[in-house]
Amino acid sequence: MPDTAAPAGIDLAATQRRTVRVLAAGQVLTGVAFGATLSLGALLAADLSGQEALSGFATASVTLGAALTAIPLARLAARRGRRLALTTGNIAALTGIAVVIAAAATRAFPLLLVGIALIGAGNAATLQSRFAATDLAPTARRGRDLATVVWATTVGGVVGPLLLAPGELLGASIGMPRLTGAYLFSFAAQACAFALYVLVLRPDPLLLAQRLDRESAASAPVAPQTDRPALARFAMLAVAASHVTMASVMAMTPVHLSHIVAPDAVTLAVGVTIALHVFGMYGLSPVFGILADRWGRIPVILLGQVLLAAALVAAAAFADRQVGVLVALVLLGLGWSAATVAGSALLTEATPLALRPRRQGRSDTLMTASAAVGSILAGLILGLAGYGGLALWAFVPVGLVCLGASLVGRAPVASARA
Repeated sequence: MPDTAAPAGIDLAATQRRTVRVLAAGQVLTGVAFGATLSLGALLAADLSGQEALSGFATASVTLGAALTAIPLARLAARRGRRLALTTGNIAALTGIAVVIAAAATRAFPLLLVGIALIGAGNAATLQSRFAATDLAPTARRGRDLATVVWATTVGGVVGPLLLAPGELLGASIGMPRLTGAYLFSFAAQACAFALYVLVLRPDPLLLAQRLDRESAASAPVAPQTDRPALARFAMLAVAASHVTMASVMAMTPVHLSHIVAPDAVTLAVGVTIALHVFGMYGLSPVFGILADRWGRIPVILLGQVLLAAALVAAAAFADRQVGVLVALVLLGLGWSAATVAGSALLTEATPLALRPRRQGRSDTLMTASAAVGSILAGLILGLAGYGGLALWAFVPVGLVCLGASLVGRAPVASARA
């Protein structure tokens, strides 16, 4: 949205602060819900299929579900607002959780993938929350507001994996299938997020931004916002490549840990590792948002690639040590955070308001579809080359982002001060 004065009767700054708070609270809840899927998906897939090589299909399914629904949800948001798009995702995730539990009970591997894909559809809506935070944000604060909503996922994302052990105890006490008890917490958190969006996300930020844009255009002959498609394409590449690097290594980490950790400690080791990884993904996102506003978007994207490269080096060098894997996963999360926050902000301001929902949906589709393919390949590479070999292969998308940055250069829009 252009930086224009709000019409009489609307305190735009207060409305934006309220919107960010509501979106942040929703991210806490959906982070709890998604944490169990990140931690348990690969283990459930390996258990039900009987083949570790197929464990990557869990992450592939969740990312494929997000990829298939990102554009429809973005179009729904453009027509009917963010609130309807977000609650539609909540409903899909609630349905998916029920299907996953049923699949585990019946030992049906294909049904498991369907349920995880539905949870992925819910995650597509969760990803779009970061763009909802920018609908009413002024340029100078766009990176920070986006990062605040991303940061809120830290709470749920860290708590979610830590609920694995209590969830298993609770599930066992009521006769639930093995590895599904934590989904009880996921279901409750998604239901609360649904109620929050329905009752509190008012006014709808995107609908209000569209209204202000129309009124501003009608009241004064202002020049339309410049479209910068080359920068937008680079932003999409940066977000997608960073995501596939993170997702491919992260997806195989629970399976790898099951080989290097004592059998009775696997659930705890996976929960702690994924929890700290998720903290890396979201915990410092406000810092990266501030840096993106001050330094510019492209330098912070490149900082993300440096962190990702460091993570891959650690994973390759210390693949047989639990502490080494833990350090690699934290660095992996930090690199993803820097690139995603800066790349999402760059995409938003390189695109006029009328085109934003469509491009944002395409970006999320590219991000999740490439991660789906990467997760499937990661399972195969893990079987052939081991965890260290997988980390070396993951350098390919990092190199692509660096090459893309060298081609586009530092454009004026890359900084909020431009």
